[in-house]
Amino acid sequence: MLTRRRIVIGGIATASGLLCKTATDAGVDQLAPRVMRASDAVSAADLEVAERLTALPCFDGRALPLWTFQDGPQLPVVRVKAGAPFEATIKNSLPRVGEHITIHWHGLRIANGQDGVAFMTQEPIQPGGRGTYTFTPRDTGTYFFHTHCNSVEHFGRGLFGVLIVEGDETEPSDADIVLVMKDWRLSAERDFLPFTTDDGAAKAGTAGTVRAINGATRPTIDVPASANVRLRLLNVDPTRISEVGIEGAIASIIAVDGNPCRPMPLTSWRFGPASRLDIMLRSPKAGGVVRLLDYFAREPVVLAELSAAGAPRRRDRFAATPLKSHVFAKADLANAERLTATFSATATGAAVVANSDQSGLPIGALCLSKRSFWAINKQAWPSADHKLLGPPLFKLALGRSYIFELQNLTSQPHPIHIHGHTFEILSSSLRKLFPRHRADTVLLLPKERIEVALVADNPGKWMFHCHILEHQETGMMGHIEVA
Repeated sequence: MLTRRRIVIGGIATASGLLCKTATDAGVDQLAPRVMRASDAVSAADLEVAERLTALPCFDGRALPLWTFQDGPQLPVVRVKAGAPFEATIKNSLPRVGEHITIHWHGLRIANGQDGVAFMTQEPIQPGGRGTYTFTPRDTGTYFFHTHCNSVEHFGRGLFGVLIVEGDETEPSDADIVLVMKDWRLSAERDFLPFTTDDGAAKAGTAGTVRAINGATRPTIDVPASANVRLRLLNVDPTRISEVGIEGAIASIIAVDGNPCRPMPLTSWRFGPASRLDIMLRSPKAGGVVRLLDYFAREPVVLAELSAAGAPRRRDRFAATPLKSHVFAKADLANAERLTATFSATATGAAVVANSDQSGLPIGALCLSKRSFWAINKQAWPSADHKLLGPPLFKLALGRSYIFELQNLTSQPHPIHIHGHTFEILSSSLRKLFPRHRADTVLLLPKERIEVALVADNPGKWMFHCHILEHQETGMMGHIEVA
C-alpha cells in the first residue's frame, strides 16, 4: 500500500527562504524542494546531471536509478531575483554513451542562445562535458527547467527542477509552497516500466502508474493557521492532464504559467503537462485540513492535504492580493496578421491507433522517435537528433503582432508550448475560457480551435510543440523564426 508522508513547510519570511523538513522512513530520500539561493545581486546554480540511486516515498522503499540535477533531496528549487543576472553551470555525468543534454528554461523570455535546444540554439553538452547558461530573467513567477532531448526518459527518471523568479508580491504571503505533480511508471515490484510505447505515443501518451506530489503519494503539508498560503503548482508529468480544485478553503488563481492575472476564484482549472498555476488560499483554523484534488478522473483524487497548525496569522476577511504585472508588448489585435497551425495525426499514427490491440514497443531514439505519429501543418519533425531542422512553420517579423488559430484535428488533447514568448489566450470554439490571461502553454482539447495573440518581440528560432512528450518526440514539433 502506498504510504503517506508529512512535509513541514516554513514561511517565506525566514532568512533562507522556503524551508522543507521531511519525516521519512530510514534510508528513504524524499523528492522534496531544496532551495538553492545566492545573493540578491548575482545568483548562480551549480548543477550536475547524473544517475543517482534514490528511494522516494512513492517507491515504497525501493531505490531506483533516477537521473537528477544534484545529490541529496532530488528536486532543486532555484530562487532568483527578477532583473538580477543568473548563471547556471551544468555538468553532464550521465553514464550512457552519447546521452547529451541541453537545458531549456521553460516559460522564460530570454535570449535565443540560452534557450537550450540541441543543435538549434546550441551544441549539446556531451557526457563528461560542461556548459554554462547566463541570462537575466525579466519576468517574475513560477517556471521550471528540463532537458530537451530524450525528454520522455529524462522526465521519467526525474530530471527536472523548479525556477522561481521572485519580486512579484505586493504583500508577502505567510507561506510559499512548491508542489510538483509527476507520475512514475512503475511495475508492481517497483521497477521502472518502459517510459514510452507506440500505442501510448499514438494516443494520449503512456500514462504513469503511481501518482505523486514531490515524490510522495498524498503528502500532508503543515501550514500556518488562518494564513494566506501561496501554492505554486507545477505539472511536470510527461502525459497527465488534471483538473485541480481546492476543498476546505477559499482559493483564488493569481498567476498562470508564471504570468500574474487578476485574481480569479478557483472552482477548478484544467491544465496539461508543462503548465503552472499559482494559487492563493486562506488556510483554516488550527486543526483544519485543506485538500488539493484532481477532478479529471472517475472519482476525485486527493493529491495532497494541507494541515493548519499554530496561532492564527490573520483575522481579516480573505481577499487574494494581486501580483505585480509583467511588462510586455500587447498585441495589436486590429492589425495583427492571422496564422493557422493545425495539429494532426500522420498515416503511421492513425495506423497504430487502428491496430491498438497490438502490444506497444518502446521508442528509444535520442531526441525523437524514428516513427512519426503526429504533425503540425502536415510537417512531422524530421530528424532523430534535431540536426535537420527543416523549414520553419512560420516566419515572423520582429515587432509585429500575430493571432494564431490553433486547430486540433485529432481525438487527443495537446498542450501547445511556444518557446521564448508568452501569448494572450483569446477564445475557444468549445468552451468559455476564463478572463483573458497570458500563458506559455495552452491545452487544446480534441477538435478544439483556440486563438492566441502575441507580439514577435524575441528574435531567433523558437520551438513550437506539444508538451505531451511522446507527441513531441514523434512529430508534433516544429519551430518558428522571428527576424
